[in-house]
Order: sequence, then C-alpha cells, then structure tokens
Amino acid sequence: MNDVIKTILDRRSCRKFINKPIPQDDLDEIMKAAVAAPTAMNTQRWIFTVIDDRKIIQNLASAMAKALDRPGYDMYDPQVLIIPSTPAELPYGIDDCACALENIFLAATSLGIDSCWINQMRLCVDDPEIRKILDEFKIPRDYTIYGMAILGYPQEQEFKEIKRVGVVNFIK
Repeated sequence: MNDVIKTILDRRSCRKFINKPIPQDDLDEIMKAAVAAPTAMNTQRWIFTVIDDRKIIQNLASAMAKALDRPGYDMYDPQVLIIPSTPAELPYGIDDCACALENIFLAATSLGIDSCWINQMRLCVDDPEIRKILDEFKIPRDYTIYGMAILGYPQEQEFKEIKRVGVVNFIK
C-alpha cells in the first residue's frame, strides 16, 4: 500500500496521552506540513500558535471549561496544542484551517504521534477570559479559531479497529 494512503488510514483520534515531550524536530516537520496546506485563493493569512507547556494548555482548558460550563474539561491533557487562527472576515478561513489541521494530523501520524481535533474553541473564542489568554498568545483580536489540534503519545498502545462508514457513489 502507498505510504500516504497508509498514513491516512492509520490516523485516529486519541484522547489519552502520556507525559512525554515531542521532539522539536518532529514539531518543526508537523508545522511544515501545516503551512503546506492549501488556502482559498492562496491567501495564507493564518497564524499557527504552538504550545508545548502543559500548564499553559491546562490554563486554557480550565478557562474553556468555565466558558462552556463543562466542569473538569481538560482537552484530554495533551502534550502539545496547536491553534490555527485566521482573520474572522476571511470567507474561507474555516476551510483553510481545516486543511491545515488535517495536514497536522497526518504529519503527526506519520511520525508516530497521536492527535485529536478540538472544536470547542469556536464556541467561546469571544469570551472575555478566553480572549485575555489568546491576547497573551499574540493571536490578533480580529482573528478567529475554528478548531485546534492536540498532540501526544498515546496512553494506550492498542486501539480497537474502527469501522469507517461512508457512502461513495461512482458516476461513470
């Protein structure tokens, strides 16, 4: 099987991570893949914020838990959080960020790193406490966040096989 297709088929969402740092070289490779994602009209107006300090990640998760009224929410306690953001007025910003996130997930998988999409930020990005944290991250106020990637090494090495379901119609 082709290596790219194998990586796509091997990718899965992980929600239990161990406390093991991800090497900077691997993060650099993952971010090269993120930046290589397509953008509508080649605008490339995104900013990627990469956080590899678990205390900072948990501070954001706690603020999100409060804003979303989800006590105990911890974003699955990842090793790394990647936040793509894009100007709120950009019509296709959500699409641009989705493509970048998929590249992040696939690059991570290819390096033996697990990941998961975190989508709750778009529900609370304008909460004053969240905005204060995003300001500390230097994410401009006129930028928005549609999704985030969490990365880490899995707590459990063996995962159940997931049956993928989809409707495919070939028209010839």
